Amino acid sequence: MALVLNEEQQMLKESAQGFLAENAPVAELRKQRDADSHTGYADNLWGQMVDMGWAAILVPEAYGGLEFGHVGMGQIVEQTGRTLTASPLLATAILGVTAINGAGSEEQKTELLGAIASGEMTTALAVDETAHHAPTQVSMAASRQGAGYSLNGSKCFVADGSTADKLIVAARTSGAAGDMKGISLFVVDRTAPGVEVERTKVTDGRNYASIGFNNVEVSEAALLGEEGKGFRALSATLDAGNIYLSAELLGIAQESFDRTLQYLKERKQFGTLIGSFQALQHRAADWWSQLELCKSIVLKALQAIDEGDVKAPALASIAKAKLSEVAELATNEAIQMHGGIGMTDEYEIGFFIKRARPAQTLFGDNSYHTDRFALLSGY
Repeated sequence: MALVLNEEQQMLKESAQGFLAENAPVAELRKQRDADSHTGYADNLWGQMVDMGWAAILVPEAYGGLEFGHVGMGQIVEQTGRTLTASPLLATAILGVTAINGAGSEEQKTELLGAIASGEMTTALAVDETAHHAPTQVSMAASRQGAGYSLNGSKCFVADGSTADKLIVAARTSGAAGDMKGISLFVVDRTAPGVEVERTKVTDGRNYASIGFNNVEVSEAALLGEEGKGFRALSATLDAGNIYLSAELLGIAQESFDRTLQYLKERKQFGTLIGSFQALQHRAADWWSQLELCKSIVLKALQAIDEGDVKAPALASIAKAKLSEVAELATNEAIQMHGGIGMTDEYEIGFFIKRARPAQTLFGDNSYHTDRFALLSGY
């Protein structure tokens, strides 16, 4: 498939760009940060996104969705990177939908996907238990208890974990940490007895949480998919999450470049525009070429999910590894080329590095995905 957007996908991209620039600019992020917002975004923002159909884009039509595809959704997420927009889009409309659609029963899909599409429910994916991403190292226990299960353990760095209605939790019903087999997925109410949620403040101002589960009782109906066979759906969900994080990082890197290029054309030093300095021109040229490569990588990975390509896991890791590298380059260069003022809170350019770093590490950083790609390639 050609690495170009069709007319409808391009229109969606332009629509998202206009909406986010008006309703969720970087200035809004600053406003929410200064107000110590518990969500990180304006109260009415998610409702506006739902009204535009964004929550339903990946939901199949059979369950009340639009089924527009991952390439289309990717264009929206890229634009959220440009404006540093915080919302439940990733945690709910992407991770939640992917996990439920991949592992849920028909009854669960009808109930849960329909609620997501209509904006009635938000979700959060609870996987990691340590500071390092390691999905096979799940040790949180889910033991049989009567007609259901009892959950005991903890999760950390759960995106939107302190505000989500439902938690999609990876727990171990058999085996030991390190085994792919024995991992099960459960849908748990965030306010259920025994669930202890502590909001975690992160440098980007987003909503994360550390969550403890103390003898949390759930019914058989809370099991998402077959017992002990949840890793496949979890892995596919994480692949999607990493591709979308790559799309967001692309938006961050591109906006950092555009703002810096404009600054190079305006800022004078010793009476001369700094954009005329050859050393800065060479650095900007390399930066631009890296961005062009990243655009193709992200689009190819999004297409792979839509097509059900068996190479999607490898492409997910390629995208996350490369975009983590380039986002680090972009945000570092942006601050350096802005000089001392780039380090001040007055200029918005510093907000991009604060968002890029958590996005780079969520669900695995450059090193993790470089290693994973090597393993998937047989090395």
